[in-house]
Amino acid sequence: MRQADAQIPPTSIVIFGASGDLTRRKLIPALYNLYRKGRLAGDGHIVGYARRPYSHEEFRARLRDGVEQFSGKTFDAKLWDEFAQYIHYFQGNLDTADDYQGLESFLRDQEGERANRLYYFATSPDFYPPIIQNLSAVGMACNSEDCERRIIVEKPFGHDLPSARKLNEIIHSGFDEKQVYRIDHYLGKETAQNILFFRFGNTVFETVWNRNYIDHVQITVAETVDVGHRGGFYDNAGVLRDMFQNHLLHLLALVAMEPPASFSANAVRNEIAKVFEAIRPIQAGELAEHTVRAQYRGYCEAPNVAPDSQTPTYAALRMYIDNWRWHGIPFYLRSGKALENKVSEVVIQFRCPPHTMFPLPAGKGITPDVLSICIQPDEGIHFRFEAKVPDTLSEMRSVDMAFHYNDLCEFASIPEAYERLLLDALLGDATLFIRSDVIELAWHIIDPIITGWQGPHAPQLATYEPGSAGPAESEALLSRDGRSWLSGCLHTE
Repeated sequence: MRQADAQIPPTSIVIFGASGDLTRRKLIPALYNLYRKGRLAGDGHIVGYARRPYSHEEFRARLRDGVEQFSGKTFDAKLWDEFAQYIHYFQGNLDTADDYQGLESFLRDQEGERANRLYYFATSPDFYPPIIQNLSAVGMACNSEDCERRIIVEKPFGHDLPSARKLNEIIHSGFDEKQVYRIDHYLGKETAQNILFFRFGNTVFETVWNRNYIDHVQITVAETVDVGHRGGFYDNAGVLRDMFQNHLLHLLALVAMEPPASFSANAVRNEIAKVFEAIRPIQAGELAEHTVRAQYRGYCEAPNVAPDSQTPTYAALRMYIDNWRWHGIPFYLRSGKALENKVSEVVIQFRCPPHTMFPLPAGKGITPDVLSICIQPDEGIHFRFEAKVPDTLSEMRSVDMAFHYNDLCEFASIPEAYERLLLDALLGDATLFIRSDVIELAWHIIDPIITGWQGPHAPQLATYEPGSAGPAESEALLSRDGRSWLSGCLHTE
């Protein structure tokens, strides 16, 4: 392939489970865009591995359809033909050792003398053990002096803490932790990454990023879609496993972490681990006070959902971080399906001034300043603050200072998260990937809540209408503290 401006060495990318939808919708469109930008190195190859009897040409044709549909407006037929010559297909079973030996011979023929390898596990976790065992058995797992072997593992990373530990043991039986890249596409979103740059690249905001100036933090990941045809999976997972254990907790960590000594993978991930270690556990007797669980009406009629299911499709949590920076400051997290708006955002509400000197109208105080970091769909940053209305004595109103990625041409083209994450994995940069201890710490936070929701102290399962803002109990969680849910990304005054 073309020489990369990012200095990626020649690498063979092997996708296990390549006949699945992830390859067609996400992986190949992302790799195509990396190639289009000149970021894939010379002499690299992409090899799909699956059971279906595709020829190279049939596999490429299937992938071309995906790139045309999912790569945005960047598809170029001539460029695709150039890119497609590096795509190959190898038919094999995930649990057949002889097929891996054949794959090794095929790769050697393609690679020449030396090449790194990136193995992408685009399969369910049930197939990880045979893939790892067979890669190890034929010598495809170990690094050599001049060649790296890395794996990318998709979520879910276990179903609970014991299964996550078992999964880590299985992975480490064939690969060292430094070879493992656990992918969470939320960390690859440009606006999620921008949380760190916004905080640590601007003196003004980092100076007030603490309990002395911030009243509370809200993190929302709301979806308009219902469970659809994922009922079989979702009914065994629920919203805490599906969204909180990974996406929301990692957004919380980006907001709350201390500045790392450098932007290296270990330094950043060490600070994330410290945040998780400092999160105060929610005890069983406190569940009704700090948590809300709810289910949208009609969920139990979805395909493959138990008719009497108690699985929550919505949750809201009040969490505290017991360290010097955040002691006593509540973090409110919420996520759900079948809601009114699709939005992912972080909202920081600052404290009100300690004394109001202005002669404001009776019963009206100063509205607190609010910073909103909009992750999707309208990517950007809003800062709401107070200003005097002209030609009045002391009337004030909230005004909004906003930055939208689409407003500036150099920010308007936002790459898909998989594009950034694949590039980092090819470069050997694990900063945006999840370390094994962080996975286990996240389950250590979420497991007691899931278990408690099945016990005598569980809050009652609330209901909400599809297409609504969520259950009334979620609003009550904040109103008891004299607060309310905010959405700076959906409404600007």
